[in-house]
Amino acid sequence: MKSAKVLHNPTAGEGEHTKKKLISMLETAGYTCSYSSTKEDGWQKIKSDTDFIVAAGGDGTIRRLAEELLDKRILDKKYPIGLLPFGTANNIARTLGLPDNIDDILEHWKEENIMHVDVGKIHDLKKTEFFLEGFGFGVFPELMITMKKRDHEEDTPEKELVKALQLIEEIVWSFPAVHCVITLDGVEHTGNFLLCEIMNTRSVGPNLVLAPEADPSDGEFEVVLIEESQREVLASYVQNKLAGNEPHTSFAITRARKITVRQEGTVFHSDDELIKTEPGQAIDIELLPGVIDFLV
Repeated sequence: MKSAKVLHNPTAGEGEHTKKKLISMLETAGYTCSYSSTKEDGWQKIKSDTDFIVAAGGDGTIRRLAEELLDKRILDKKYPIGLLPFGTANNIARTLGLPDNIDDILEHWKEENIMHVDVGKIHDLKKTEFFLEGFGFGVFPELMITMKKRDHEEDTPEKELVKALQLIEEIVWSFPAVHCVITLDGVEHTGNFLLCEIMNTRSVGPNLVLAPEADPSDGEFEVVLIEESQREVLASYVQNKLAGNEPHTSFAITRARKITVRQEGTVFHSDDELIKTEPGQAIDIELLPGVIDFLV
């Protein structure tokens, strides 16, 4: 019988998945498990006889766990991660192709199919950063800043996504394009961009699918550059999302492993974290291939 360490964000989504319910589901599926809430101290401790880690939460929960693994604080051995997506956007779970039904996810774990997922390493900051989903500047950091200022009023995940889409539509129409020089595997691209996203997942933010063919295990990033001239096209895409459609994106994508970004602005995002830099500061990004294992 496989032994799992459950790392749970009890506030993810609507907080409907309790400790008792999680343990019951895993035991019914045939696993023994220990439990830690990521809201409590000491959640990073993993017993040596653990076979895999269960990350029960959203994209932010997975990022916190990945940070621990990458820092080798709990990495006595390489633990596969089984993901139970209880968050709002769940961009990582969607990219991994996980089923919507939790019972189906638990059943697939028994097949022990592992995806070796790449990670982006960010240099030249005060502390070294990384990303699992994406890194970039433009309308997404602006959305994050706006969302932090508003009262969430106990919104459901569905309402939260709709509100984020409404806000980003407003931002797209008003956001001043940022001049940037970005070098992708030695090839320089210059322009005024509404959005620059170096993506490891297919979607970012409120499930905007900007890189539908992205594979986080293929050893390449998908780089999406949306210029000022494409403002109307980006706004139209968001409007379609609000209408409940998933239109095909027509934004150009360039694949790369080593990237240097230099923009006139000072704000970037790394997954769901905001980063402040000096104006015009060059930031180097490299791909670390297959460093985190996920059960898929």
